[in-house]
Amino acid sequence: MDTRQRTILIADDDKAIVDAMKAILDHSGYEVLSVTDGTSVMQAVKAQPDLILLDIQMPGHDGLMVCKQLKRQASTKDIPVIIVSASLDIQSKAADCGADDHLAKPFEMEVLQEKVSNLLQRVL
Repeated sequence: MDTRQRTILIADDDKAIVDAMKAILDHSGYEVLSVTDGTSVMQAVKAQPDLILLDIQMPGHDGLMVCKQLKRQASTKDIPVIIVSASLDIQSKAADCGADDHLAKPFEMEVLQEKVSNLLQRVL
């Protein structure tokens, strides 16, 4: 069994959202990294996170463009990506960019934990 601590990268320009997600995921035992713009995601993935929570609307590159880029590169294509947004058509946007799942804002703590846990179990 894989017993190492799993790392999650949060990319969102809303500090309150980052703080809330970080608190939930810290409590669940994950190591959490965060960036506040799309451009920084490509640098942050060098830390090899196990999963990425990616907001759509951020300064620099938007989350959809970043997701497409991550899924095209051999070194990052297998990292699960959850697109996070308040957009009404988040499900289709997430599917179009190759994301593994989506999370609508505002979100329930249990839904975030469940989605993260399910995706990490698939990539053990």
